[in-house]
Amino acid sequence: MFSGLGDFLTSGTSWAFFIFALLAIGGAIFMISFTKVVHMVVAVALTFISLAGLYVILEAEFVAFVQVLIYAGAISILMIFGIMMTKHRQGEDEGPKRPWHEGLAILGAVGLFGVLFYAIQKSTFVSSGALDAGKDNTLEIGKLLYNVHVIPFEIMSVLLTVAFIGAIVVAKREED
Repeated sequence: MFSGLGDFLTSGTSWAFFIFALLAIGGAIFMISFTKVVHMVVAVALTFISLAGLYVILEAEFVAFVQVLIYAGAISILMIFGIMMTKHRQGEDEGPKRPWHEGLAILGAVGLFGVLFYAIQKSTFVSSGALDAGKDNTLEIGKLLYNVHVIPFEIMSVLLTVAFIGAIVVAKREED
């Protein structure tokens, strides 16, 4: 594929991957670092959009479109509505600070990184064969979704609608 590290670093796809990966990781870090809930939602939306960019690089355009439409759009808006419908108190005390919690979290993150790095280095990856780029993946997904898996798809839509209505009822009940 690439003859060396120089070719890898000069590839536009590689640079796009690095940028989207850094944005996704940065959005995730910002999400857990921010204290305001609205800022957290914006950071999660950045992560979702970055993942959609990674899907485009992988030539999974339909998955990228669904990622932007469902997650970056609908889920982020749903989170914003949830924030607006609930009460948030500003200036609450978080309790006693424990500085060793941050040290343990950093130690755990470094340990997890080490285990993942070791596992990836020792793994052998096999080639899955040639990619048929001319095949219409979106058509095949649609056929499977609306022919084979139509009942679970409809049950999931009803379940999500009931959950959303239930969340509105619970939020309104707390106001009264």
